[in-house]
Amino acid sequence: MNVELTKFRVKEGKSAKVDEWLAFLNDNMKDVLVTLEGEKMYVETIFRESLDCVEYLYWYSIQGEGGQEVETSTHWIDEKHMAFWHECIDSTFPPVDLPAAVIMIPSDIKEGMK
Repeated sequence: MNVELTKFRVKEGKSAKVDEWLAFLNDNMKDVLVTLEGEKMYVETIFRESLDCVEYLYWYSIQGEGGQEVETSTHWIDEKHMAFWHECIDSTFPPVDLPAAVIMIPSDIKEGMK
């Protein structure tokens, strides 16, 4: 099981496109959840923050081992998601992985995440 929190910088001038991206995910949640099953993604949450006029998105996830990578998916929702990603995420800013200090998941729930 992988528990991750990663920070990504949004390209300058792409805040409105990020609004559109997040609305797209929320509006198509039924299809989003279908793709998460194949990825063995148990929890995926996107947080948004602006610091000193720079916007960041944070991905928090709990994922099982051996799931499909979103980058290789041919599902329409993942293809659209990746198109937004390439348009909005600043690839010149290295992603920042925040280390997990404590992971609190009850054992009965953790057992179902294998």
